[in-house]
Amino acid sequence: MIKTVGWRSPSNIALVKYWGKHGNQLPANPSISFTLSTSVTETFLHWEEARGKGGNIEVLLDGKTAPDFLPKIEQFFDRIADAVPFFGDYNYRIETHNSFPHSSGIASSASGMSALALCTLSMAEQLGMQYIDFYREASLLARLGSGSASRSVYGPLAIWGKHRGSAGSSNDFAIAFAEVHPVFTTFQDYILLVDKGQKTVSSTAGHNLMNGHRFAPERFAQAHANLTELKDYLRSGDLLKFGELVESEALTLHAMMMTSRPYFILFKPHTIAIIEAIWAYRRETKTPVFFTLDAGANVHLLFPEAEKQNVDAFVKSTLQPYCHKGEYLCDHVGNGPTQLNVHGK
Repeated sequence: MIKTVGWRSPSNIALVKYWGKHGNQLPANPSISFTLSTSVTETFLHWEEARGKGGNIEVLLDGKTAPDFLPKIEQFFDRIADAVPFFGDYNYRIETHNSFPHSSGIASSASGMSALALCTLSMAEQLGMQYIDFYREASLLARLGSGSASRSVYGPLAIWGKHRGSAGSSNDFAIAFAEVHPVFTTFQDYILLVDKGQKTVSSTAGHNLMNGHRFAPERFAQAHANLTELKDYLRSGDLLKFGELVESEALTLHAMMMTSRPYFILFKPHTIAIIEAIWAYRRETKTPVFFTLDAGANVHLLFPEAEKQNVDAFVKSTLQPYCHKGEYLCDHVGNGPTQLNVHGK
């Protein structure tokens, strides 16, 4: 008999960046992120008792077999083997769908691995396992698939990494950050798609280049200090200081890439053009609109919901021409994952 569980889990965008890791997917510095709302992965996990050797996995993306996804999923289940002792007793079919296009500057590994971790725990519960803190356990498992996935389990903001000023914080799992001024709970995130191609350097390779980086110790200390500072602005609603720190963090992330050995640049000319246009617009209109970047060329435009009408006009008139085929995605801060109805599955 085939049984099914399903979860919808969002991606997230880091405000204080984690760059560098050690051990078994542990961060070299703490980070904090906005949880997104409409940029999500929906995953259904089907399982059936094995007749003979179990542990076989079939992966379908949008209804089509996706063998390229299989190695990472098999690695995930290998890493969480101690937490799922039942794994070899069953065979699995994983059906997944992203609400956003591939290579769009949104971390599909964060949404995908968090959704799969949540499905795995829901399966475990149906098999009789119990958890004191379901979401904390899900965050811990998600981290083993993708570090940033640990943060997608919570909303509207999540902290991952041990931080002296954040009670309960851990390198093993993320925690929710709920002491947020109301202005940040409805913040908008427009993802300006400068480049939809495959990144020239993978995130894993980039993280590894922090090992022995001459500026790494200072960067890790800076991230700790910036997280302490940013939490104050998130509580108080100080938009300008929030934006200044978040933009500095984004540029620092790319500065670490440009000063590693080997060095690399993920900016594109239009990335720079968009950043300069945002600065000019903010300077001229006093509108609190800011940018952040992930490890890629695309730009995340962050601003309060109250500014949406004006920013929409600015994007269409000034920023959209810099986007690949004029494409950009509109998202906003969300509240975390939801379990899916599996009726008919």
